[in-house]
Order: sequence, then C-alpha cells, then structure tokens
Amino acid sequence: MKILIVDDEQILLDQLRQAFEGQRYMVETALDGEQALDKLFDAPFDLIILDIMLPKQDGLSVLREIRQAGMSTPVIMLTAKVESDDKIAGLDLGADDYLSKPFSLDELMARVRALFRRSGGQTDPVLCFKDLQLDTVSREVAKAGRLVELTAREFSILEFLLYNKNRAVSRFNLTEHVWGDTFDPFTMSNFLDVHIKNLRHKIGDSGHGSIIRTIRGVGYIIKGEDK
Repeated sequence: MKILIVDDEQILLDQLRQAFEGQRYMVETALDGEQALDKLFDAPFDLIILDIMLPKQDGLSVLREIRQAGMSTPVIMLTAKVESDDKIAGLDLGADDYLSKPFSLDELMARVRALFRRSGGQTDPVLCFKDLQLDTVSREVAKAGRLVELTAREFSILEFLLYNKNRAVSRFNLTEHVWGDTFDPFTMSNFLDVHIKNLRHKIGDSGHGSIIRTIRGVGYIIKGEDK
C-alpha cells in the first residue's frame, strides 16, 4: 500500500512517515499543495492523508482538483481548525474521512485500516513480474523460486519500480523515495547507478528480456506482461 501524506509541518511528516513505514506501508510526503499535486499526477497512490491548511494551494483545492480529474483515491482530511464548515466542505468535495489535530496516531492508523477495508484496497502483499516475486511484508525477494539477498536500499528500489510497473520512474523520484531528504545530488550522484547495477546482478537481470530497463535521460521502468 502506498500513501501520500501532505502537511506543512516537517516534524509531523517525519513522525508519520516513520510510523507508517514501520507498518510496511510505502510513504511519500509533500509540504504544500502544489508539490502534492505534482506527486499525485506523477504516480498512483492507494491513500492520501491531506491537511487543509497548506501553503501555495490549500488542501480543499487539492481535493477539488483531483476529484475533477477523476481520481478516486481515498482521502483522509486533517485540520487544526474546529469549524464544522471545513469538515462539511471536505466531505462535499469527496473526502472519505476527517480527523482534527491534535490526533492520536493509533486513531489515525485505525482509520487508515478501516478505509482500506471499505475501499477494497490491495490485500496481496506480493508484487510479481514474470518469475520475480517481492513480498512487501516478509521483505523477501525470489527469482524463479530462489531467494535473493538484497540490501535495504536495493529492496526499496525494486519495490518502488514494481509498484509503478509499466510507468517510467524518474531518477529524482527514485532517489527521493529511497534516500529521502538525505540525498545530495552533488556528492551522491552515482549512488543510484551503483545500486541499480548491484540489484540487476543479484536478480540475474541482463541480456534480452531484461526486467529493469533504462530510459535514457529519464530514469527506469519495469515494463511488459507479468507472464
């Protein structure tokens, strides 16, 4: 399951990212409405946790825009405001749930689980492509039935590419997902190339019919039929 959390409080974002990743969710974050829209229209998400009070573009306008675009991704709205008008406006625009700040992390987690159940979200934790399988719960990878030992970074790269199967993933989005804000393009520019090379070697990805394809000047893609 992949979640986008949108809030202008960096400390809260970091706390929520850590909590959800600890529950095996894939997490992306955004600090303002414009950044949120860029990410939402760049890659699919299973759930959006969206604060109302945001810089550049507020949460209600973000919600309005994605619903007008036909995006049905479940949305939980967050706000520090207590006025019922905000809640009504969010629900009218298509929000699925609503939580006022400050909130309990346990309550947010419970609402996320309930929303996934109601929306019929993906329950199979195994991502597959041809004879390659990645279990997002046990964090095991197998190729043709043989377990493959990957580092945490290599696993994250493969998981992200498999989740976005048949979609081009830019180098920027991939490094942001794997390294987060710690990635420095000036001193770590070759880190991704080294990890991709090692990952390809470990999963026997070479020659005709390779799994991870390079899109020159863009990034990478896993493309084709599952079988």
